[in-house]
Amino acid sequence: MKRAFVGKWKKPLLWTAGIAGAIVVLKLTLLAPPQVKGVRPAARDLVAEVYGNGTVEAKVMVAVAPKINGRIVALFADQGDTVRRGQLLARLDSREFSEQVRQSEAMMQRARATGNLERANLEKARATLALAERNAQRYRSLAEKNLVSRQEAEQYETACLVAREEVARAVAAVEAARQETATGSAGKEVARSRLADTEIYAPQDGIIVSRDLELGAVAASGQSIFTMADPATVWVKANVDESLLAGIGVGKPSRISLRSAQQVAIPGHVARLARQSDRVTEELEVDVAFDKPRNNFRIGEQADVYITAAAKRGVLALPSAAVVSRGAQRGVWVVVDGRLAFRPVEIGIEERNGFSEIRKGVAATDLVAMATPEAMAKFKDGKRVRVRS
Repeated sequence: MKRAFVGKWKKPLLWTAGIAGAIVVLKLTLLAPPQVKGVRPAARDLVAEVYGNGTVEAKVMVAVAPKINGRIVALFADQGDTVRRGQLLARLDSREFSEQVRQSEAMMQRARATGNLERANLEKARATLALAERNAQRYRSLAEKNLVSRQEAEQYETACLVAREEVARAVAAVEAARQETATGSAGKEVARSRLADTEIYAPQDGIIVSRDLELGAVAASGQSIFTMADPATVWVKANVDESLLAGIGVGKPSRISLRSAQQVAIPGHVARLARQSDRVTEELEVDVAFDKPRNNFRIGEQADVYITAAAKRGVLALPSAAVVSRGAQRGVWVVVDGRLAFRPVEIGIEERNGFSEIRKGVAATDLVAMATPEAMAKFKDGKRVRVRS
């Protein structure tokens, strides 16, 4: 009888225990308050950086070109070479100009010889004139005394006039020879200058960016043989959104990341800001220079810049992932007695590494809830949560 009674109540008890266990499991799983991570505002040093993307460029790009036309017979540098001011870079065919120098020298020698001859003729003409003047004077006196005929005296007057004309001709010939010598000298200097122009030197210190002509090519006057850049003027021309320009000025420290070395942060600074924005992209060009000139650079290489717009020490901060938006209002979810409460906050510096300054709205003692963006989108005031540290 007792066994029958126990068997009668055994099944209902088992069912009751099973239902109770299921309820406990549901409360601990599906019906349990969601779990969130709890963080408290803490003092941190924050740096606000503005991002910009651009390319490596050189402020000073110099085309090394000849002043004259000529065929390239020698090249002494190639792209990538570091050169010094005055270093010989190329040589043009100089035979024509060497011949012009020799011709000019021959012309000068001939002009000097002609000048020497004409000066001798001038001295002879002056001596002849002096004699003719004395004879004319003597026969003029004799004619006045009727000791010689007037016709004979006039012959000596005519000889004196001829002698004067010969002196004038000799003077002119000497001057012509002098001018011919000067012309020859000028021609020689021009020929020498052109001969010197066949050797092309580096106009400044720098790096050869490109070699634009090769051996045997005919270079025209002004045509670039080399293009060189001064490493001290190499910078990144970056485009920065107009809405992020507050706090950016010349001298602001920056970090530069080149596409060829993306994990390396190269120190730099803002060197120049444009005064005209792009009306389409609403961006401004900002030139960011390297603190230390780089010898290993590539003109046109893609680069990212991070410009320090502001920096603060020891300010209250939270992970940026804890800050949410309700329309135009930003705030955080604080946990009070196991329930969520939305708290509006005022944000200051927002770091790229995931922390935001909290100017007001929460205190260091407040516990702020964090979860995945999907979970935080379902947060509501008064919702129960479980906090894990």
